[in-house]
Amino acid sequence: MRGSRRGGGSPRGRPSPRGPARPPREGAPAPIRETAPAVLPAAFPEGIRVAVFGRAHGVRGEVRLKAFTQDPLAIADYAPLRLEDGRTIVIEALRLAPGAAPDLLIARVAGVTDRNAAEALARKALFAPRERVASAQGEDPDSFLVADLIGLAVEDEAGMPVGRIVAVPDFGAGDLIEIAPTAGGPTIYLPFREAFVPVVDIAGGRVVVRGAEEMMRPARPDEEPPELDEPPETTP
Repeated sequence: MRGSRRGGGSPRGRPSPRGPARPPREGAPAPIRETAPAVLPAAFPEGIRVAVFGRAHGVRGEVRLKAFTQDPLAIADYAPLRLEDGRTIVIEALRLAPGAAPDLLIARVAGVTDRNAAEALARKALFAPRERVASAQGEDPDSFLVADLIGLAVEDEAGMPVGRIVAVPDFGAGDLIEIAPTAGGPTIYLPFREAFVPVVDIAGGRVVVRGAEEMMRPARPDEEPPELDEPPETTP
């Protein structure tokens, strides 16, 4: 999953990780849109989760697949794909599941020819090589893999610890970072935009945010909740 952060208040991209994702480049896999940290299997430690199998579809071996790519039908472009146990999966055909969300597909997998074999794939994640996923990211320095954002330390602009990123969800209005506060309590959400997240330092293991303190401060009874279009002004 990837996203990209843009200035001027625009979203930072999508796992995959900051702001609205751009259209995939010709000849490159689509960016990843995963919204939860991948569980990296020991058999495939450099893998990035790109999809997960669902229930069997029909009796001829087809199976539902939930994609985490910007273009769900581009899953096969990330080949070789593997399961958590290291087995290689070859997707022979994909189509959108009828009447479902655009990230839900019907897949035909090589060697899976009946319902029992399809059911054996249920809830198994598909992983793609990191280098294949990174090729979708291109050279954009403002584009990130969600898997690289999960777990980063969160600091304010004074260098004080705020918490840690635990997820990068998108509920329909663009990427957010979900932060587990250092002091405990409920997680908080900030838009993954440059106005709110001015620094993303993957190598240093941290991001710098604006407005988190205001989001965590208990609201006064007569106070309106802060808007998320711009960072809230801090109060003394």
